[in-house]
Amino acid sequence: MAAIDIQNVSFEYEYEEKRYLALDNVNLKISDGEFVCIIGQSGCGKSTLVTLLEGLQFPLEGHILIDDKEVDGPGKDRCIVFQHYSLFAWLTAKRNVIFGLKQKYPKAPKKELEHIALEYLKKVGLEGYENKYPRQLSGGQQQRVAIARSLAMDPDILLMDEPFGAVDTKTRAELQDLLRDLCSHGERRRTVVFITHDVDEALYLADRIIFMQPRRIRKDIQTGFGEDRQRDELTKSTPYIKLRSELISLFYEKVSNEIAEEGAYI
Repeated sequence: MAAIDIQNVSFEYEYEEKRYLALDNVNLKISDGEFVCIIGQSGCGKSTLVTLLEGLQFPLEGHILIDDKEVDGPGKDRCIVFQHYSLFAWLTAKRNVIFGLKQKYPKAPKKELEHIALEYLKKVGLEGYENKYPRQLSGGQQQRVAIARSLAMDPDILLMDEPFGAVDTKTRAELQDLLRDLCSHGERRRTVVFITHDVDEALYLADRIIFMQPRRIRKDIQTGFGEDRQRDELTKSTPYIKLRSELISLFYEKVSNEIAEEGAYI
């Protein structure tokens, strides 16, 4: 089980002896196995929320619970994938995956760890690349290794902070398809919290979209597109087009309100 309950969470950063409020009384419940995308403008608190879920920082006020247990630090039930690939340059793809496995299964035999590593590299389409170093892999391939390392540890919760932001459009689409196949289908559904600025990415991936404005949640939207969504059909559908328009309007809501108040013309 991997249900998340964020209760009245506030958080502040301190910089040059000044304090800045990053989150203000945020409440959010995420069900076990749900794929949630969090979107919003830069600086609204998305990444801060993920670091709190990972247990890398702690709320100023409020509580973060996973299956009714308060988060008190990083846990083996959670893995995080960042925009930058976070691979060890001196380790091969296989050894990068094994490094993660050793943290969760310190007493497992070497052959067993190698078998798991190869299995997950195959799942992410990197069979035959296991002995390549990061410098010998493309950006998309490096991110596949990072995903394989996280999934091989069999986490209940996968946290992803702009994981596809540094790859080209084609590779991004391929990684989106891969992630849906690995996390949203079959018996082993994982709870995924995915940060993105990309509206189309959120719509394609998510069961639910959380739109954040600075420091708080502005809107909570169920997509309703189902598990077996097909990209070409989905993007042409009326519900998709309508929801996409609504999300884009939220990005420009503040500007639109200011223009209306000032009586400007555009």
